[in-house]
Amino acid sequence: MPSQPSSSSPPPGPDPGVVLSADEHAHYKRLRRAAAVRHRKTRYAGASLLLLLALLLAPAALVAAWVDDTVTDTDRYVETVAPLAEEPAVQEVVTDRLTARVVANVDVDAVVAALSKSLADAGAPPAVVDRSAALAGPLRGALTSAVHGIVQRVVSGPVFQQAWEGANRRAHANVVGMLTGDESRAVRTQDDAITLDLGTVVDEVKQRLVHQGFEKADAIPTPDRQVTLFETEQLSKAQDAMRLLDIMGAWLPVITLVPAALAVWIAPAHRVMLLVTACGVAVMMIVLLVGLAVVRRVYLDSVPSSALPADAAAVVYDTFIRFLRSAARTLLVVAVVTALAAYLYGPSRVARGVRSGAGRATGAAGRGLRDAGMDTGTTGHWLDGHRRWTTGVVLGLGALALVLWNHPTVGVVALVAGLVVVVLLVLAVLASATGGRAGGPAAEPGPAGGP
Repeated sequence: MPSQPSSSSPPPGPDPGVVLSADEHAHYKRLRRAAAVRHRKTRYAGASLLLLLALLLAPAALVAAWVDDTVTDTDRYVETVAPLAEEPAVQEVVTDRLTARVVANVDVDAVVAALSKSLADAGAPPAVVDRSAALAGPLRGALTSAVHGIVQRVVSGPVFQQAWEGANRRAHANVVGMLTGDESRAVRTQDDAITLDLGTVVDEVKQRLVHQGFEKADAIPTPDRQVTLFETEQLSKAQDAMRLLDIMGAWLPVITLVPAALAVWIAPAHRVMLLVTACGVAVMMIVLLVGLAVVRRVYLDSVPSSALPADAAAVVYDTFIRFLRSAARTLLVVAVVTALAAYLYGPSRVARGVRSGAGRATGAAGRGLRDAGMDTGTTGHWLDGHRRWTTGVVLGLGALALVLWNHPTVGVVALVAGLVVVVLLVLAVLASATGGRAGGPAAEPGPAGGP
C-alpha cells in the first residue's frame, strides 16, 4: 500500500492500526465535532433543568429552614417573639383589652343603685335621689381611667415582659400552635385568631387595684385571660403551608442545594454556570422579599380593625418574620458576592483589567518588601507556584465560615468577604516578595506560553 501523506497520519482511536485517508480523517473529525456539540448540548440541557429546579425550590427551602429553626430552638423562638412585649402598639392593645375586661366585671349600675338607696334611706330629697342615677356614666369613666393607668403601668413594666417571655419559654410548643395550629398553654389559635394568655398580668392588675384603694377589686371575677394578638381569615391557609414546611424543613434545603451543585458540575463551563446560578439565587431572594411584602399587605388588609389595629398587626408581622427577612437578604448578598467573584475570574475585558491591576499592585508591594530585605524565599516561591491552589483554599475556608456561622447576617457576609480579599492580597504580596529559586533573581512575569 502506498504511503499516506503526513496530514493523514492515523489519529488516536480504538484501533491505532487502522490508517485513514485524508477524506476519511476529515469526515471522522466532523463526526467527532458533531458528537461533542451534541454532548455539550445534552450537558447544558441537564444543567439547565437542575438549575431551574433548584431556583424554584430556593425560596421554599429558606422558609422551611426558618420554620424548622424557629420550631426546634427554644432560645431562637423566644428571641423572635420577645420584642413584641416592648412594642408600644402591642402594649396599647393589651392595655385597652385588659382595661375593658376588668371594668366589665365591675357592676357600676349596682353601685349607683346602692348609692341611691342609701341616699333615700338617709332622707335625701327625691331630686337628689333621682339624679344620683346620672352618676353611672362619670363613675364608669373614672373607674376606666384609673384601671387604664394601672394596667398601662403593669404592661409597660417588667411584669408584662417577664410574663410574655416566661410563658413562651415554659411552653415552647406555643410556636407549634402559632405555625401549625396545635394547641399550647400560653399562645394558641382559636378559629382564625392567635391569642395570648395574660393570667399573670391580670393578677398583678388586681393586686395593684387593691393597693390603690379599690378594695373590692380582689373580689372581681377573673376576666377572660385571653387577648387576641391578631386575627385573619387567611390564618388556617397559612398554617396548612407552615405544616408542610415544618415537615420538610430539615430536608428541603439539602434537596435544593444538591441540584444546584450538580448543575454547576454537569455544565461544560463551570464558571459560567456558577455565575448564572448565583444570579438566579439572587433573583429568587428578591422575589421572596417582594412576596413577603405582598403577604404583609394581604395580611393587614384581612385583619379586622375590631380584632387588632393596623399598626399593632404590622408590628406583629414584622417582628415575627424579621429573621426570615434577614436570612433572605443575607443569601442575596452571598449570591451577589459569588456572582461577582465568578465574573472577575472570567475572560472579559473588565475582569482581566481588575486582575491585571491587582497583580501589578501586589507585585509592586512584594518587590518593595523584597527590596526592604523581607525576601520570602522558598515560601514565597511555593506560594507563587501554587496561586490557584491557595486561592481555592482561601475561598473554601470563607464559604465554610459562612456555613458554620450561626445565623449569619449581611454584616457577617461583608466581614468574611473582606477577610478573604485581604488574605488573598497578602498571599499575593508574599508570593511576589521572593527572590526566586535558590536565592536567584525573581522571575519576571510573562504571558503563559510566551518567551
